[in-house]
Amino acid sequence: MKKIIYYVATSIDGFIAGPDDDISGFIAAGDGVNKYLEDLKDFTTVIMGRKTYEFGYKYGLKPGQPAYPHMQHYIFSETLKFENQSDQLTLCDLDLDIIKELKEASETDIYLCGGGQFAGWLLKNELIDVLKIKMNPLVLGDGIPLFGTYKKTLKLKLTESKAYNDGLTINNYDILY
Repeated sequence: MKKIIYYVATSIDGFIAGPDDDISGFIAAGDGVNKYLEDLKDFTTVIMGRKTYEFGYKYGLKPGQPAYPHMQHYIFSETLKFENQSDQLTLCDLDLDIIKELKEASETDIYLCGGGQFAGWLLKNELIDVLKIKMNPLVLGDGIPLFGTYKKTLKLKLTESKAYNDGLTINNYDILY
């Protein structure tokens, strides 16, 4: 069975975006970002919630089109509809069975591309296997929390950590449910 890997940028205080979805303080270029972009090539499947998918519109993503051209997309939303939907994009209801089927069927581990609310739901249901944090040297103070409103103590096992000269530190953790 493939793993779900939540690979996400955060501030030191655990926000994946600031107020009003502001990510302007996050590091956007350099060796750590290049490592992240290189790592994305290892995934053929991406899952995300509606808000994360729609966030891409600010950066040129066209509704109904894939954010990552080499990946099959599963967007979990009960409200999204597209006139022109790519074959690489599947709209899904928020259903644990669909997630479990994807873990069984995917050719590679699955990239969980944000956001906090969707990740919190997956974590609550013990479906995130690995947490890869792109830690930015930044305190936001407010914004979108890493796991939305989900609040439960969980232990993690650090499996890898690397600091980059652009200021990012990428930490890999196994989640110990």
